[in-house]
Amino acid sequence: MSLTIERVVIPTFKRSLAAISAFMIKGEAYAKEKGMDPSELINASLAEDMHPLSRQIQMLTDTVRRGLCQLGGAEPVSVEDTEQSFTELQQRIQSTLDFIDAFDSASLALSEDKTITLPIGPTSLELDGTTFLMGFVMPNFYFHAAAAYNILRNQGVDVGKMDFLGQP
Repeated sequence: MSLTIERVVIPTFKRSLAAISAFMIKGEAYAKEKGMDPSELINASLAEDMHPLSRQIQMLTDTVRRGLCQLGGAEPVSVEDTEQSFTELQQRIQSTLDFIDAFDSASLALSEDKTITLPIGPTSLELDGTTFLMGFVMPNFYFHAAAAYNILRNQGVDVGKMDFLGQP
């Protein structure tokens, strides 16, 4: 059985999004337990020039949607970034899982060699599907997932490596 983009990306995104949802639940519970305003966590960042937790979740879910659409030859789906609570961020994660479930994964067939044009400022970069997935989509997804995890960890939420990895 050979590896294909479909066989790599769909289960990886689903597992990681479930793990992110679970550590976000821990974050919300932590805020309640400590008597914190949940917006303190939602608006927390690791450094002044980094995005807050809410934006990290928005960006990682955008990466899933856009990446799948670009690899599958569909028009990228845009979602407004309006979430300001744990409930709204959980809904966004769930809607992304629903998007994956509804996505025509057969459209990913043979996308390994498909040319993906990636706009970068006033220019664009052309990549084959494998390079696009492994060199752009997955690193961006995990960057924002790790940032979200680390924001919660930095704020005192009891999360560890297995929370980040999730259940197989």
